[in-house]
Amino acid sequence: MRHGGQILVQALRANGVTRVFSVPGESFLAALDGLVDSGIRNIVCRHEGGAAMMAEATGKLTGRPGVAFVTRGPGATNASAGVHVARQDSTPMILFVGQIARGDQDREAFQEVDYRAMFAPLAKWVAQIDATDRIAEYVARAFHVAMSGRPGPVVLALPEDMLSGHADIPDLAPAPAPLSHVAPQSVQAVADALATARRPLVVAGGSQWSQDAAEDLARLAAAWDLPVAVPFRRQDRMDNRLPHYVGDLGVGMNPALAAALREADVILSLGSRLGDTLTGGYSAMDPVRPHARVIMVHPDPDQLGTLWRADPGLVADPRRVVAALADLPAPTTRWSDWRARLRASYDDWQTPRPTPGALRLEQVVGWLAQNLPANAIVTNGAGNYASFLHRYYRWRCHGTQLAPTSGSMGYGLPAAIAASLTHPDRTVVCLAGDGCLQMTVNELSTAAQYGATPIVIVANNGRYGTIRMHQERHYPGRVSGTDLFNPDLPDLVRAYGGHGELVERDEDFAPAFERARLSGRLSVIELRLDPEALTPGATLTQTRDAALRARA
Repeated sequence: MRHGGQILVQALRANGVTRVFSVPGESFLAALDGLVDSGIRNIVCRHEGGAAMMAEATGKLTGRPGVAFVTRGPGATNASAGVHVARQDSTPMILFVGQIARGDQDREAFQEVDYRAMFAPLAKWVAQIDATDRIAEYVARAFHVAMSGRPGPVVLALPEDMLSGHADIPDLAPAPAPLSHVAPQSVQAVADALATARRPLVVAGGSQWSQDAAEDLARLAAAWDLPVAVPFRRQDRMDNRLPHYVGDLGVGMNPALAAALREADVILSLGSRLGDTLTGGYSAMDPVRPHARVIMVHPDPDQLGTLWRADPGLVADPRRVVAALADLPAPTTRWSDWRARLRASYDDWQTPRPTPGALRLEQVVGWLAQNLPANAIVTNGAGNYASFLHRYYRWRCHGTQLAPTSGSMGYGLPAAIAASLTHPDRTVVCLAGDGCLQMTVNELSTAAQYGATPIVIVANNGRYGTIRMHQERHYPGRVSGTDLFNPDLPDLVRAYGGHGELVERDEDFAPAFERARLSGRLSVIELRLDPEALTPGATLTQTRDAALRARA
């Protein structure tokens, strides 16, 4: 006989889990007891949102569900931010939520929440385990659902009396991986459709990818002379230095690439949903008035036909399809000039445009692109600062970009902690805005406690820069709610035993970064930026003046 916490933890071990993230609560004490001597490391976080984001980042890094435990009520609502990231980013993740005792339900008991109703729009599957002898069954299904089709988050509620109950049941072995064969005639149909193009564009996205897939995509692009773009924050799907990579589609995209999306006559989507962010709010591709033939390869059949009439549509793992396509004989192409024009536009977009101030973010990102190892993991959250990273950094390996396609602030630091714990031998850099960092800055304590050593670079302009930009566009000169007070961030990280640097000039960044790297400790480098600098292509004054002229 084992109690439910022991059964649950053994089910996690059977599915290869070696680390979970949690904020402890009395509602799942039996699970905490089960973790003792289990060999599974419990990373105790400072906020449930941080724990959920660390679990989500782990799912991105490993392709297996990241796991988090949070308590009932406030713990679950705090964690919902990370579940939302996992949903929109198609990341496998499992969130276990403590729940009140079964006999007290439907009485609005202390911290009671109907998790099925709460998480229904956020998770792929939400369930409550009401019988101790069914724990292994539910966990096995949770792993399957999280990774099948379009990956995503699963939420399982654990009534405390169920979890502390006892049962004599066997453990369940993980299910074998499903067969991954793709029919040759299906691959040929995709190739035949692609061969009809005069202005093709490959869009490689989704969450199911690998370094092998990146290399297969490079082979396919070279053999067919195809231009390859990637969706928002999926820039590590192909080596950006290769001549067939033409940029990223999403927030702050190259206008020339947005125009190319409108000009393309055949679009091969490998794992991407071709949603609103990628299409500029459907301005470059309109589901009502489609202008291009869309070939869609996606693991979830429900995605074929949701927005676009796939012609053809193939329900398959895009990794298998791109490998099979790369092995086919290449046709005689008619689009070399098209591909060369798109690449030339990308190269021009990469040329830094100077922004105001003695310390410029384009110079910082350019230095990182030139000096970080190819396998360095770079994370970020949300804010105008990230547009500099998207535009000027060049990703070279798969699994090196951790960023929320959902646009969630506060993500960069938890993701960097998860990356450092998962790959302690690799350089991990988090780029964060001052507003973004302070959403989860308390997780510096988690990093210090467990020996995570990311280098956190904070773009400090003293405001919520993105919102200020929109504010100036719509209500020029009327500032409300976007100015920030910031702590002394280098002193703050030193209080946690880390290494802190303050940089105010371009020439001081490289030596400051090198000191942080050599310290071998959790580090924060604060960049004091000119508040005039908004984006790679606009200043505060320019934005305000343009809005005022438009109103005149």
